[in-house]
Amino acid sequence: MEKIIALDKKIFVFLNNLGSAPYDNFWLLITKQLHWTPFFFILAYLVYKKIGGKKLGILLLTIAVMLVFTDQITNLVKDSVQRLRPCNDIEIKHLIRIIKSSDTYSYFSGHASNSTASMTLLFLILRRYYNYSYLIFAFPLIFAYSRIYLGLHFPLDIITGYIFGALSGFIFYKLYEYITVKYATNS
Repeated sequence: MEKIIALDKKIFVFLNNLGSAPYDNFWLLITKQLHWTPFFFILAYLVYKKIGGKKLGILLLTIAVMLVFTDQITNLVKDSVQRLRPCNDIEIKHLIRIIKSSDTYSYFSGHASNSTASMTLLFLILRRYYNYSYLIFAFPLIFAYSRIYLGLHFPLDIITGYIFGALSGFIFYKLYEYITVKYATNS
C-alpha cells in the first residue's frame, strides 16, 4: 500500500505542476458546480424530449436521492480514512501548486463520485436515443481533474470517486427503471 500511495503522490505532483498561473482562474471556475448549470439544463431538455415530463420528474427525484446517498457515503469514507489533501500534506506541500485549500479530508473525491454517478445514470437513459451520449462523461473528467489542478485531490481519490460514482449511478439507474415501470409506463 505504501508503494501505491507513493506513486499516487508522484503522479499528483507531476499533474499538478502542469498548471500555470494564467489558467488558474479557469480551473477555479470549472470546479464550481454552479457554473455547469447551463450544461445541466441542456441535459434535462434532451432527456425531457425523449422520456416526457412524468419520467423526467421521477428521474430528477432519483438523481436528488442518489446525490445525497453518494455524497454521504463519500463523506463517511473521508472521515473514516482521514487522508490529508495534497494541499495539507507536509511531504509534498512544498513541491506543488496550491490554488485552493480545504481542511476536509481527501479520500475519495466527492466531485468525482457525484459527477460520475449523475452522468452514468443519464448516460444509461440517453444511450438509447443519442449516438454520442457518451460525450457527457467529459463533464466528470474535466470537473474532477480541476481538483488535481487546484491541489485538492490525489489521482487515486479521483479514480476511486469515478468507480464509486459509476456503481452508484448504475444502482440508481436500476431503481429509476423499476419506479418508471411500476408508476410511469403509460407516459
